[in-house]
Amino acid sequence: MTAAVKGGVIKKAAEQQAVAKNGTMSMKDLVVKMMPQIQKALPSVLTGERFTRMVLTAMSTNPQLTQCTPKSFLGAMMQAAQLGVEPNTPLGQAYLIPYRNHGQLECQFQLGYKGLVDLAYRSGEITDISAHEVHENDTFEYELGLEPKLKHVPALKDRGPVILYYAVFHTKAGGYGFEVMSVDDIRSHMNKFSKAAQSGFSPWKTNFDEMAKKTVIKRVLKYAPIKTEFVRQVAQDETIKTNLAENMADLPDETITIDEQGNDVSDNVDPETGEIKEPQGGDLH
Repeated sequence: MTAAVKGGVIKKAAEQQAVAKNGTMSMKDLVVKMMPQIQKALPSVLTGERFTRMVLTAMSTNPQLTQCTPKSFLGAMMQAAQLGVEPNTPLGQAYLIPYRNHGQLECQFQLGYKGLVDLAYRSGEITDISAHEVHENDTFEYELGLEPKLKHVPALKDRGPVILYYAVFHTKAGGYGFEVMSVDDIRSHMNKFSKAAQSGFSPWKTNFDEMAKKTVIKRVLKYAPIKTEFVRQVAQDETIKTNLAENMADLPDETITIDEQGNDVSDNVDPETGEIKEPQGGDLH
């Protein structure tokens, strides 16, 4: 797609976005009207008609999405479109989630476990990647150090509750890596870094297992020789964006992040990890 065409797409979308804001066009009407522009943003693996149908179904299933600001909804939708991931479908590639932000309901974009895996394969560096749960009665051993080892033999029956999650990857160059997290580690990460985890529509509420696998995969991929473009794609996870661009990854996250004291620390959040940075020479204020 040429820059001129992309620029036209963004301009047209912005005009239609303004119409929706003025109340003369419903959110569903806006999505249908934008189908040609959505098609231009999508990779060849998805059609504009199919993607639009998914978005409309998501709104029907979760009416709160229609109460989100049009700008934030359109921003989340376009992030999913540009990444070529299906939002709010049983496939679990991505989610559009209502989130209270800036004192109003806005739409947050989230990658799902399978969307993250798909992007990792598309990077061209990964030959295989997987995540698994470990139950209490499974045989599981792992060692770190100079010669890391990992062994998992699932119990044939009566496996018991899940106690651990782990992820493993192999690269084209012959490298590999693994990461192990306990259920407590996962919950701690969720509470600390997932801004929308407490939403009733969050996949953390509806599919904890898949989100746990996503978490451990994100952690293990920090050690993989992945291209910068993949890192930029993953950085869009759990973000709110109310503007449109030829590359949505170029836009900053507009989510307000609150620390334990109730202070807005959005400017101190690492855009790649979601972690709150320690300030230079002092505590958070």
